[in-house]
Amino acid sequence: MSSTSPSKVSEVTPGTTFEAAETLTIVRPDDWHLHLRDGEVLEAVVADTARQFARAIIMPNLRPPVTTVQQAQQYRDRIHAALGKAGIPWGENSRGQVPIGGFTPLMTLYLTDNTTPDEITLASESGFVHGVKLYPAGATTNSDAGVTDLLGRCSAALEAMQRTGMPLLVHGEVTDPAVDLFDREAVFIDKVMVPLRKAFPELKVVFEHLTTSQGVDYVSEAQGPVAATITAHHLLYNRNALFLGGVRPHWYCLPVLKREQHRVALLEAATSGSPRFFLGTDSAPHPKGLKEAACGCAGCYTALHAMELYATAFDAVGRLNRLEAFASLNGPAFYGLPVNTGTLTLARTEYIIPDELPMAQTTVVPLAAGESLGWRAMPASADLEQG
Repeated sequence: MSSTSPSKVSEVTPGTTFEAAETLTIVRPDDWHLHLRDGEVLEAVVADTARQFARAIIMPNLRPPVTTVQQAQQYRDRIHAALGKAGIPWGENSRGQVPIGGFTPLMTLYLTDNTTPDEITLASESGFVHGVKLYPAGATTNSDAGVTDLLGRCSAALEAMQRTGMPLLVHGEVTDPAVDLFDREAVFIDKVMVPLRKAFPELKVVFEHLTTSQGVDYVSEAQGPVAATITAHHLLYNRNALFLGGVRPHWYCLPVLKREQHRVALLEAATSGSPRFFLGTDSAPHPKGLKEAACGCAGCYTALHAMELYATAFDAVGRLNRLEAFASLNGPAFYGLPVNTGTLTLARTEYIIPDELPMAQTTVVPLAAGESLGWRAMPASADLEQG
């Protein structure tokens, strides 16, 4: 990042000639946690993701939320239409691979107290629903319809998910107002995750947007099929970024940025090579006016420059050789999907992040707007036989 960055990653001198290379080419990556919104906003932002990623897990927290397979199919159709307007191919070939320059949305359902086992079975048979999202009620944007009784009213749905291999994607924070905002993830592990895993030990669980050292330790040591996504902003910034020189709303997200010790733990996990950690941007577009407000929205827009941000983080600790596993290999392995055959090349050159971008009738401000990065993603390429 530039010298004006609120909280730079630590500078580490690269130890190999690989790290000093002018370009880095990796298998085309996937984003395992993405918000595309709907309508005109969807049409404005989808191309940013498709420029770098072949696939993305699409969050279901619309208004109203995507709670059924039918609603997920309708939402997917709207995403396909937006891709078509942008001139981007969509879908997969006969081997489940994304077409040249294309993009495939991987749909999810929004778990509620009323989700039925039959709906889970339909989802597992659909071929396009790849997870069910757990939002504790009130935890984040558009989560009011979330779960209030996970191991009670949701137990039959969870059993069906365990039986069918459908992953549970977890927003890992408690919403008890008595719990400090910065402690919500750590408390969630003890109060929710441990009992959940005890009750459903074979349930595939993704601990999304991990933010703490406690979360890293839990995912690293847990028995059974447990993994986690990590955002670029939680790798690059600590909570000081929110307050440097004043309140900085475009660094505000949920879960919030944490202390430096947690950022360091996340960076170590992401660059460790462990297959349990993979890329999930949690890119969340909000109109500029709703971020720069008395009660601003939570979410950082990183879809535009996600791979540049991740490369910056990995480069800072001399581990660019681990980026491909984190961005392109670990996620497909956990979800049981084929690895992409296309590639993405990152060039070591200056990239100045735009101050803002057009979005529907307003604008969106990308994370670290106006600052410079040392990497630039080149157009994605592929070498597929389509069929």
